[in-house]
Amino acid sequence: MLRIDRATYDAIVAHAKRDHPDEACGIVAGPEGSDRPERFIEMVNAAGSPTFYEFDSADLLRLYQEMDAREEEPVVVYHSHTATEAYPSRTDIGLASEPQAHYVLVSTREHGNNEGPVDFRSYRIVDGVVTEEEVSIVAALD
Repeated sequence: MLRIDRATYDAIVAHAKRDHPDEACGIVAGPEGSDRPERFIEMVNAAGSPTFYEFDSADLLRLYQEMDAREEEPVVVYHSHTATEAYPSRTDIGLASEPQAHYVLVSTREHGNNEGPVDFRSYRIVDGVVTEEEVSIVAALD
């Protein structure tokens, strides 16, 4: 199960809506081995695409160096789907390289960047196997 605080959930949704019709992407880092998504890091979709996301390789390298220095790891890797459901594509599954991470997908296909709900779902992706998990949104992580 993914336990995420309301502020981080809201930040992910806001990023997905703001970048629509392009896919948004980012990471929520947390202390190594904690499974606590604590530090929201909005990334730029270097692909600038409505159907694909790509982290800028230089930005990603800097982020991983920063996380190493802070003894953090990616707890959540998120991106949006703008025209399809919040389920990992074959490409998403192939790119999933963090077996301990929660892979969050936000679908903005129904309302785009307008007011209205999004489909927010979380998955574990290990060795190409996708398993959906429950999302628990809490006021604050304890």
